Amino acid sequence: PILSTYYVTMADFVACHNESYVKKYDIVNEIKPNGTFLLNTVWTGEELTANLPNKLKRILAERHIKFYTINATDIAAEIGLGNRTNTVLQAAFFKLSGVLPIDDAVRYMKEAITKTYGKKGETVLNMNYTAVDRGLDGIVEIPVDPAWAALPDEAAPWNENEPDYIKNILRMVNLQRGDQLPVSAWKDMADGTVPIGTAKYEKRGFAAFVPAWDAAKCIGCNMCSFYCPHAAIRPFLLNAEEVKKAPASYITNEARGKGFEGLRYRLQVDPLDCTGCGTCVTVCLAKDKALSMKPIASQLPEAANWEFSLALSEKKNPMDKFSPKGSQFEQPLLEFSGACAGCGETAYMKLMTQLYGDRMIVANATGCTQAWGFSMPSYPYAKNSRGHGPAISNSLFENNAEYSLGMVLSVQQQRMALRAKAEAYLEKGWNKNLRAALEAWIEGYEDDENARELADNVLAALAKSRDTGDAVTYMKENSEHFVRKSMWMYGGDGWAYDIGYGGLDHVLASGIDVNILVVDTEVYSNTGGQSSKATPIGAVAQFAASGKKTVKKDLGMLAAEYGDVYVASIALGANPNQAIKAIKEAVAHKGPSLVIAYAPCINHGIVKGMGWSTEEAKLAVNSGYWFLYRYSPELKAAGKNPFQLDSKAPSVPLEDFLNGEVRYASLRRTFPAEADVLLEKAKTFSAERYEKYRKLAEG
Repeated sequence: PILSTYYVTMADFVACHNESYVKKYDIVNEIKPNGTFLLNTVWTGEELTANLPNKLKRILAERHIKFYTINATDIAAEIGLGNRTNTVLQAAFFKLSGVLPIDDAVRYMKEAITKTYGKKGETVLNMNYTAVDRGLDGIVEIPVDPAWAALPDEAAPWNENEPDYIKNILRMVNLQRGDQLPVSAWKDMADGTVPIGTAKYEKRGFAAFVPAWDAAKCIGCNMCSFYCPHAAIRPFLLNAEEVKKAPASYITNEARGKGFEGLRYRLQVDPLDCTGCGTCVTVCLAKDKALSMKPIASQLPEAANWEFSLALSEKKNPMDKFSPKGSQFEQPLLEFSGACAGCGETAYMKLMTQLYGDRMIVANATGCTQAWGFSMPSYPYAKNSRGHGPAISNSLFENNAEYSLGMVLSVQQQRMALRAKAEAYLEKGWNKNLRAALEAWIEGYEDDENARELADNVLAALAKSRDTGDAVTYMKENSEHFVRKSMWMYGGDGWAYDIGYGGLDHVLASGIDVNILVVDTEVYSNTGGQSSKATPIGAVAQFAASGKKTVKKDLGMLAAEYGDVYVASIALGANPNQAIKAIKEAVAHKGPSLVIAYAPCINHGIVKGMGWSTEEAKLAVNSGYWFLYRYSPELKAAGKNPFQLDSKAPSVPLEDFLNGEVRYASLRRTFPAEADVLLEKAKTFSAERYEKYRKLAEG
């Protein structure tokens, strides 16, 4: 037989499940004449007509396409399914497409619902049955005006003054026209580098609901900003002059506390970059919740307030940035990534950029961290007003540790060479200011806290100095190394526990000063959830359909065995202060440091939804599923116990955590006997590991 590949280039039926896409893509361009188009939208009447692009309306009219809408978003919310619209839209598809007799389609769908959710009770079953019925009844046919056929295309919605990369590459690729770009479009990137901070130009606006801020209820804790995975809600401080210039809708509160005198506080939502996960609402500490989720259409005026906020003058952080609240007065240099809504990984790296981002060099291992951090053409890593930001490069699973180690050694050698030239200058150089700056720099050669200030003083003195000679020339040509870099190797558990473990172990055994951050989702997240050596016993994953049979590797304790490696296990949702303290100690440690961060993931199937991922992390710790600890060689050198257990004895049953995630709960539906055995093993393992850590902490 002859095998052929067929591609659907013109379809009888096309559906758009997110209304924002109609303004970004040629949604209807591949519908056949007399075909059918279904749009899930909250728009109705004149609002619908006004929001549809002219090109879309023209194609509908030219090809006599049948046009329907459905508000699956409101239907799902009304019947208790939250933002889960798939069943509603599936029913609408079967009714409009005609691929099956509608009675048969409804019967098949409801049988599938019974099979999938039968053990979850009548309430869940009835919600999904209702979703099918409402999907059939909620369809509205929209008359297509023949006059639309003469409509011209609108002008491009973006600014012609945008950077060339944005105009010529990002816009084209996002319009799915990247294959039309000539080779010459990439001439400015011939060295393999690309600009960062490009994600902010996309303004995706795809969330159905986004947070609205109630200033009267806000206590200014900044927790919403701290946990926001996409940096789409932030606190801003205004002086009196800026308050006067603010838009009428720009409400502010008094900024209270030492250092905040004369300032006003504003919590600003960015509706066009928010993913609608609801994490900010979940973590809000205000008694009556200062945030609530509202339809995005009602919050679009906040986009102008967001732009006003970004234009405010920079202000010195009134607080210690090494605190949850204080860290949020630092600009995040990771913003608007393409990570899943509620992602448990991105909040860690966003925090890292607020603490060290202006001097970070990151070697990233392929995986989810690469998928959301390096998705051409959008790069969420950003730079500050001085042009400083993280330098990021990506490598493979199997060699990222070696790749990063090479960077560390290279930077160390270049800084040592620079120091040698600085010392040579001090032997003969005469410029008083330059000498003082270089002496302070050499004294604080490994000072992380004042790295930028020490470097700035040298650079300013160098710029004013009239000295010449080899040492001065070398220092000017290699001035980027005056700043002590914060070197990080970064990736997920698939890299650290599995494929890249050999290289990681080599680095841990090297004694070299390198920082390692492992975001542990306990599966290969970017491949759809494959089992890894970080997958705990009993979890369902790809290649472990009947539950993982072996326990999770204790990566932290393996590293601690070397004695000179700083190790920490953290969970941002459970204890943000401990997480920040661990990161700070890891950077201060002059040797290898390993920080293992618990990262809730969409592959876990959190029953409450990803907006509750921080609460899920807290439950993981309280149930003894995940433990918080720090192992510090500095304490060992001081004759103290190097191991500190930062989490308390489990206070809730382990089942409370396991039953809240599909990766565990589904095992009981498919392999009930196996589930009983593995649950008991998981409980035994959890208790044994706690006892192990407790005894270590007690010395």
